[in-house]
Amino acid sequence: MKKPELLVTPTTISDIPMLLDAGATAIMIGEERFGLRLAGEFNRQEVQEATNIAHKQGAKVYVAMNALFHNETLPLMPDYIQFLDRIGVDAIVFGDPAILINVREHGPNLKLHWNTETTATNWYTANYWGRKGAARAVLARELDMEAIVEIKEQANVEIEVQVHGMTCMFQSKRMLIGNYMAFQGRDLKVQGKSKDQSLVLHDPERNAKYPIWEDKNGTHIMSPKDMCIIDELEEMIEAEVDAFKIEGIQKDIIYLEKITKLYREAIDLYIEDPDTYHQQKEQFLDAVKAVQPLNRELDTGFFFKESVY
Repeated sequence: MKKPELLVTPTTISDIPMLLDAGATAIMIGEERFGLRLAGEFNRQEVQEATNIAHKQGAKVYVAMNALFHNETLPLMPDYIQFLDRIGVDAIVFGDPAILINVREHGPNLKLHWNTETTATNWYTANYWGRKGAARAVLARELDMEAIVEIKEQANVEIEVQVHGMTCMFQSKRMLIGNYMAFQGRDLKVQGKSKDQSLVLHDPERNAKYPIWEDKNGTHIMSPKDMCIIDELEEMIEAEVDAFKIEGIQKDIIYLEKITKLYREAIDLYIEDPDTYHQQKEQFLDAVKAVQPLNRELDTGFFFKESVY
């Protein structure tokens, strides 16, 4: 039985050794000007240092270049891609075809992981980007388990699925909060406060609080609960899904380290002894609940319910 990669998004360089020791086999990092909703900001020096640390421990490094790009960003791409190729990162995560075209010219040895957050919803599309050069498709968070398994069975590329953490519900390239406050004649200095944990949208009818922030890529509204399926991994492991992702946005290293260890234990246990995993999976879920922040309830995302668009 194939063991899936365990991908985690660190917030700082100091997180990386701890997450690798906890069982992560890959990390995703990057710069805000190129990547969307990163757990932390990594400049070039830090990307190179992170790559050295990870490779020494046999782990992979993926760099996010999955932002929505405008013309003014295009001249910055070749040099950055050449840099990533030179230091030997394992893949670039992209959504915009501009990245694919630039990688062909400036970093042809680099692997590509296609990630548009929301549009990877069928295996035809995954295979289309595979024919264009992508080695992996990152599936939309709105898919249920049946769809994920079917896509994996039909896909000619690797498949990555998020299994834990908050998810993005909405993004706008505009600074919606800052513009609204300016219109109201108020200055809350919200623009550019990347991943500010003090800003939420409150829906009193559903008693839901949605984290929201603005950065160089616009306005982001996140899910009111954290996804967690540590007790429901068996179908995807059996289907040989290639990578499970733990999202680290707005989480500290103490939390991320504990969650990574629990998923490492759960994955390894199922591979070694499925029956024992079934007996202990409620204990894994209880262990996650024990470290979960009080303001972030857990749910299973869309894994067991129909998406309504």
